[in-house]
Amino acid sequence: MNLDSLIEKMNRLEYHQSILLKMISKSDDHFYKLIVERSLNKQDVENFYKECNELMIELEEQQAEGFVYFESLLKKFKESLHPNLDAEEVILACLRQKLFLPLMIEFKKYI
Repeated sequence: MNLDSLIEKMNRLEYHQSILLKMISKSDDHFYKLIVERSLNKQDVENFYKECNELMIELEEQQAEGFVYFESLLKKFKESLHPNLDAEEVILACLRQKLFLPLMIEFKKYI
């Protein structure tokens, strides 16, 4: 594959990506839209899911112990986010898409 065909292919992919973003703007997949808009790769998203799963476990443990404030978990969440993501935007997107609901509902109280 020569350089010209590679550039043409990349331009086509970028164009298709812009069309896909328009298509999903009408869907409830707000977090997925953020993934595409912010150019996250598969590993970035897997890290996000892993961190949220760990935070969900911590939330459940803290709730069982009677905790009612979860700002420390929100701090961990913010620190773990990919630099291209904004915590408030991610929280709202996850709520709309119903991802990690107990965790995001708690985080929303602090934004």
